[in-house]
Amino acid sequence: MPYSRQETLAHPDVLDCTIYRPDEHDPDVEEQDLGDARILITGSFEPPVEWDARQREDYFGEEDPTHFVMARIESLGEPGKPDFFQVDNGDYVAVQVSLSEVVMYYVYDHEDDEHGRHYVLIRDDEEL
Repeated sequence: MPYSRQETLAHPDVLDCTIYRPDEHDPDVEEQDLGDARILITGSFEPPVEWDARQREDYFGEEDPTHFVMARIESLGEPGKPDFFQVDNGDYVAVQVSLSEVVMYYVYDHEDDEHGRHYVLIRDDEEL
């Protein structure tokens, strides 16, 4: 189901998160903290039915397909304000799933449509 920005921010299943952007010129530099956002995980990523085995293999690469999820992510900053940002491919998402647990995701891909941006994320199972 498509969600508007406000519907995503107010959804009962939305979680708090922080977005980090790595330096594209120097991977050894600490990631830039873009700010806080809300994430709504909308389900597992399902490749299009028209993809053949080769296309699925190319898309998933060495990653476990079960780690791919679909999500909506909205900055807590208001559009047009200095604290607003748009999440992009290559960013990292630290999701606060409970008071004591943070799950990391990598923004792998996205698609824009009339309802906004939908993301494909890869869950990182590495312990923090």
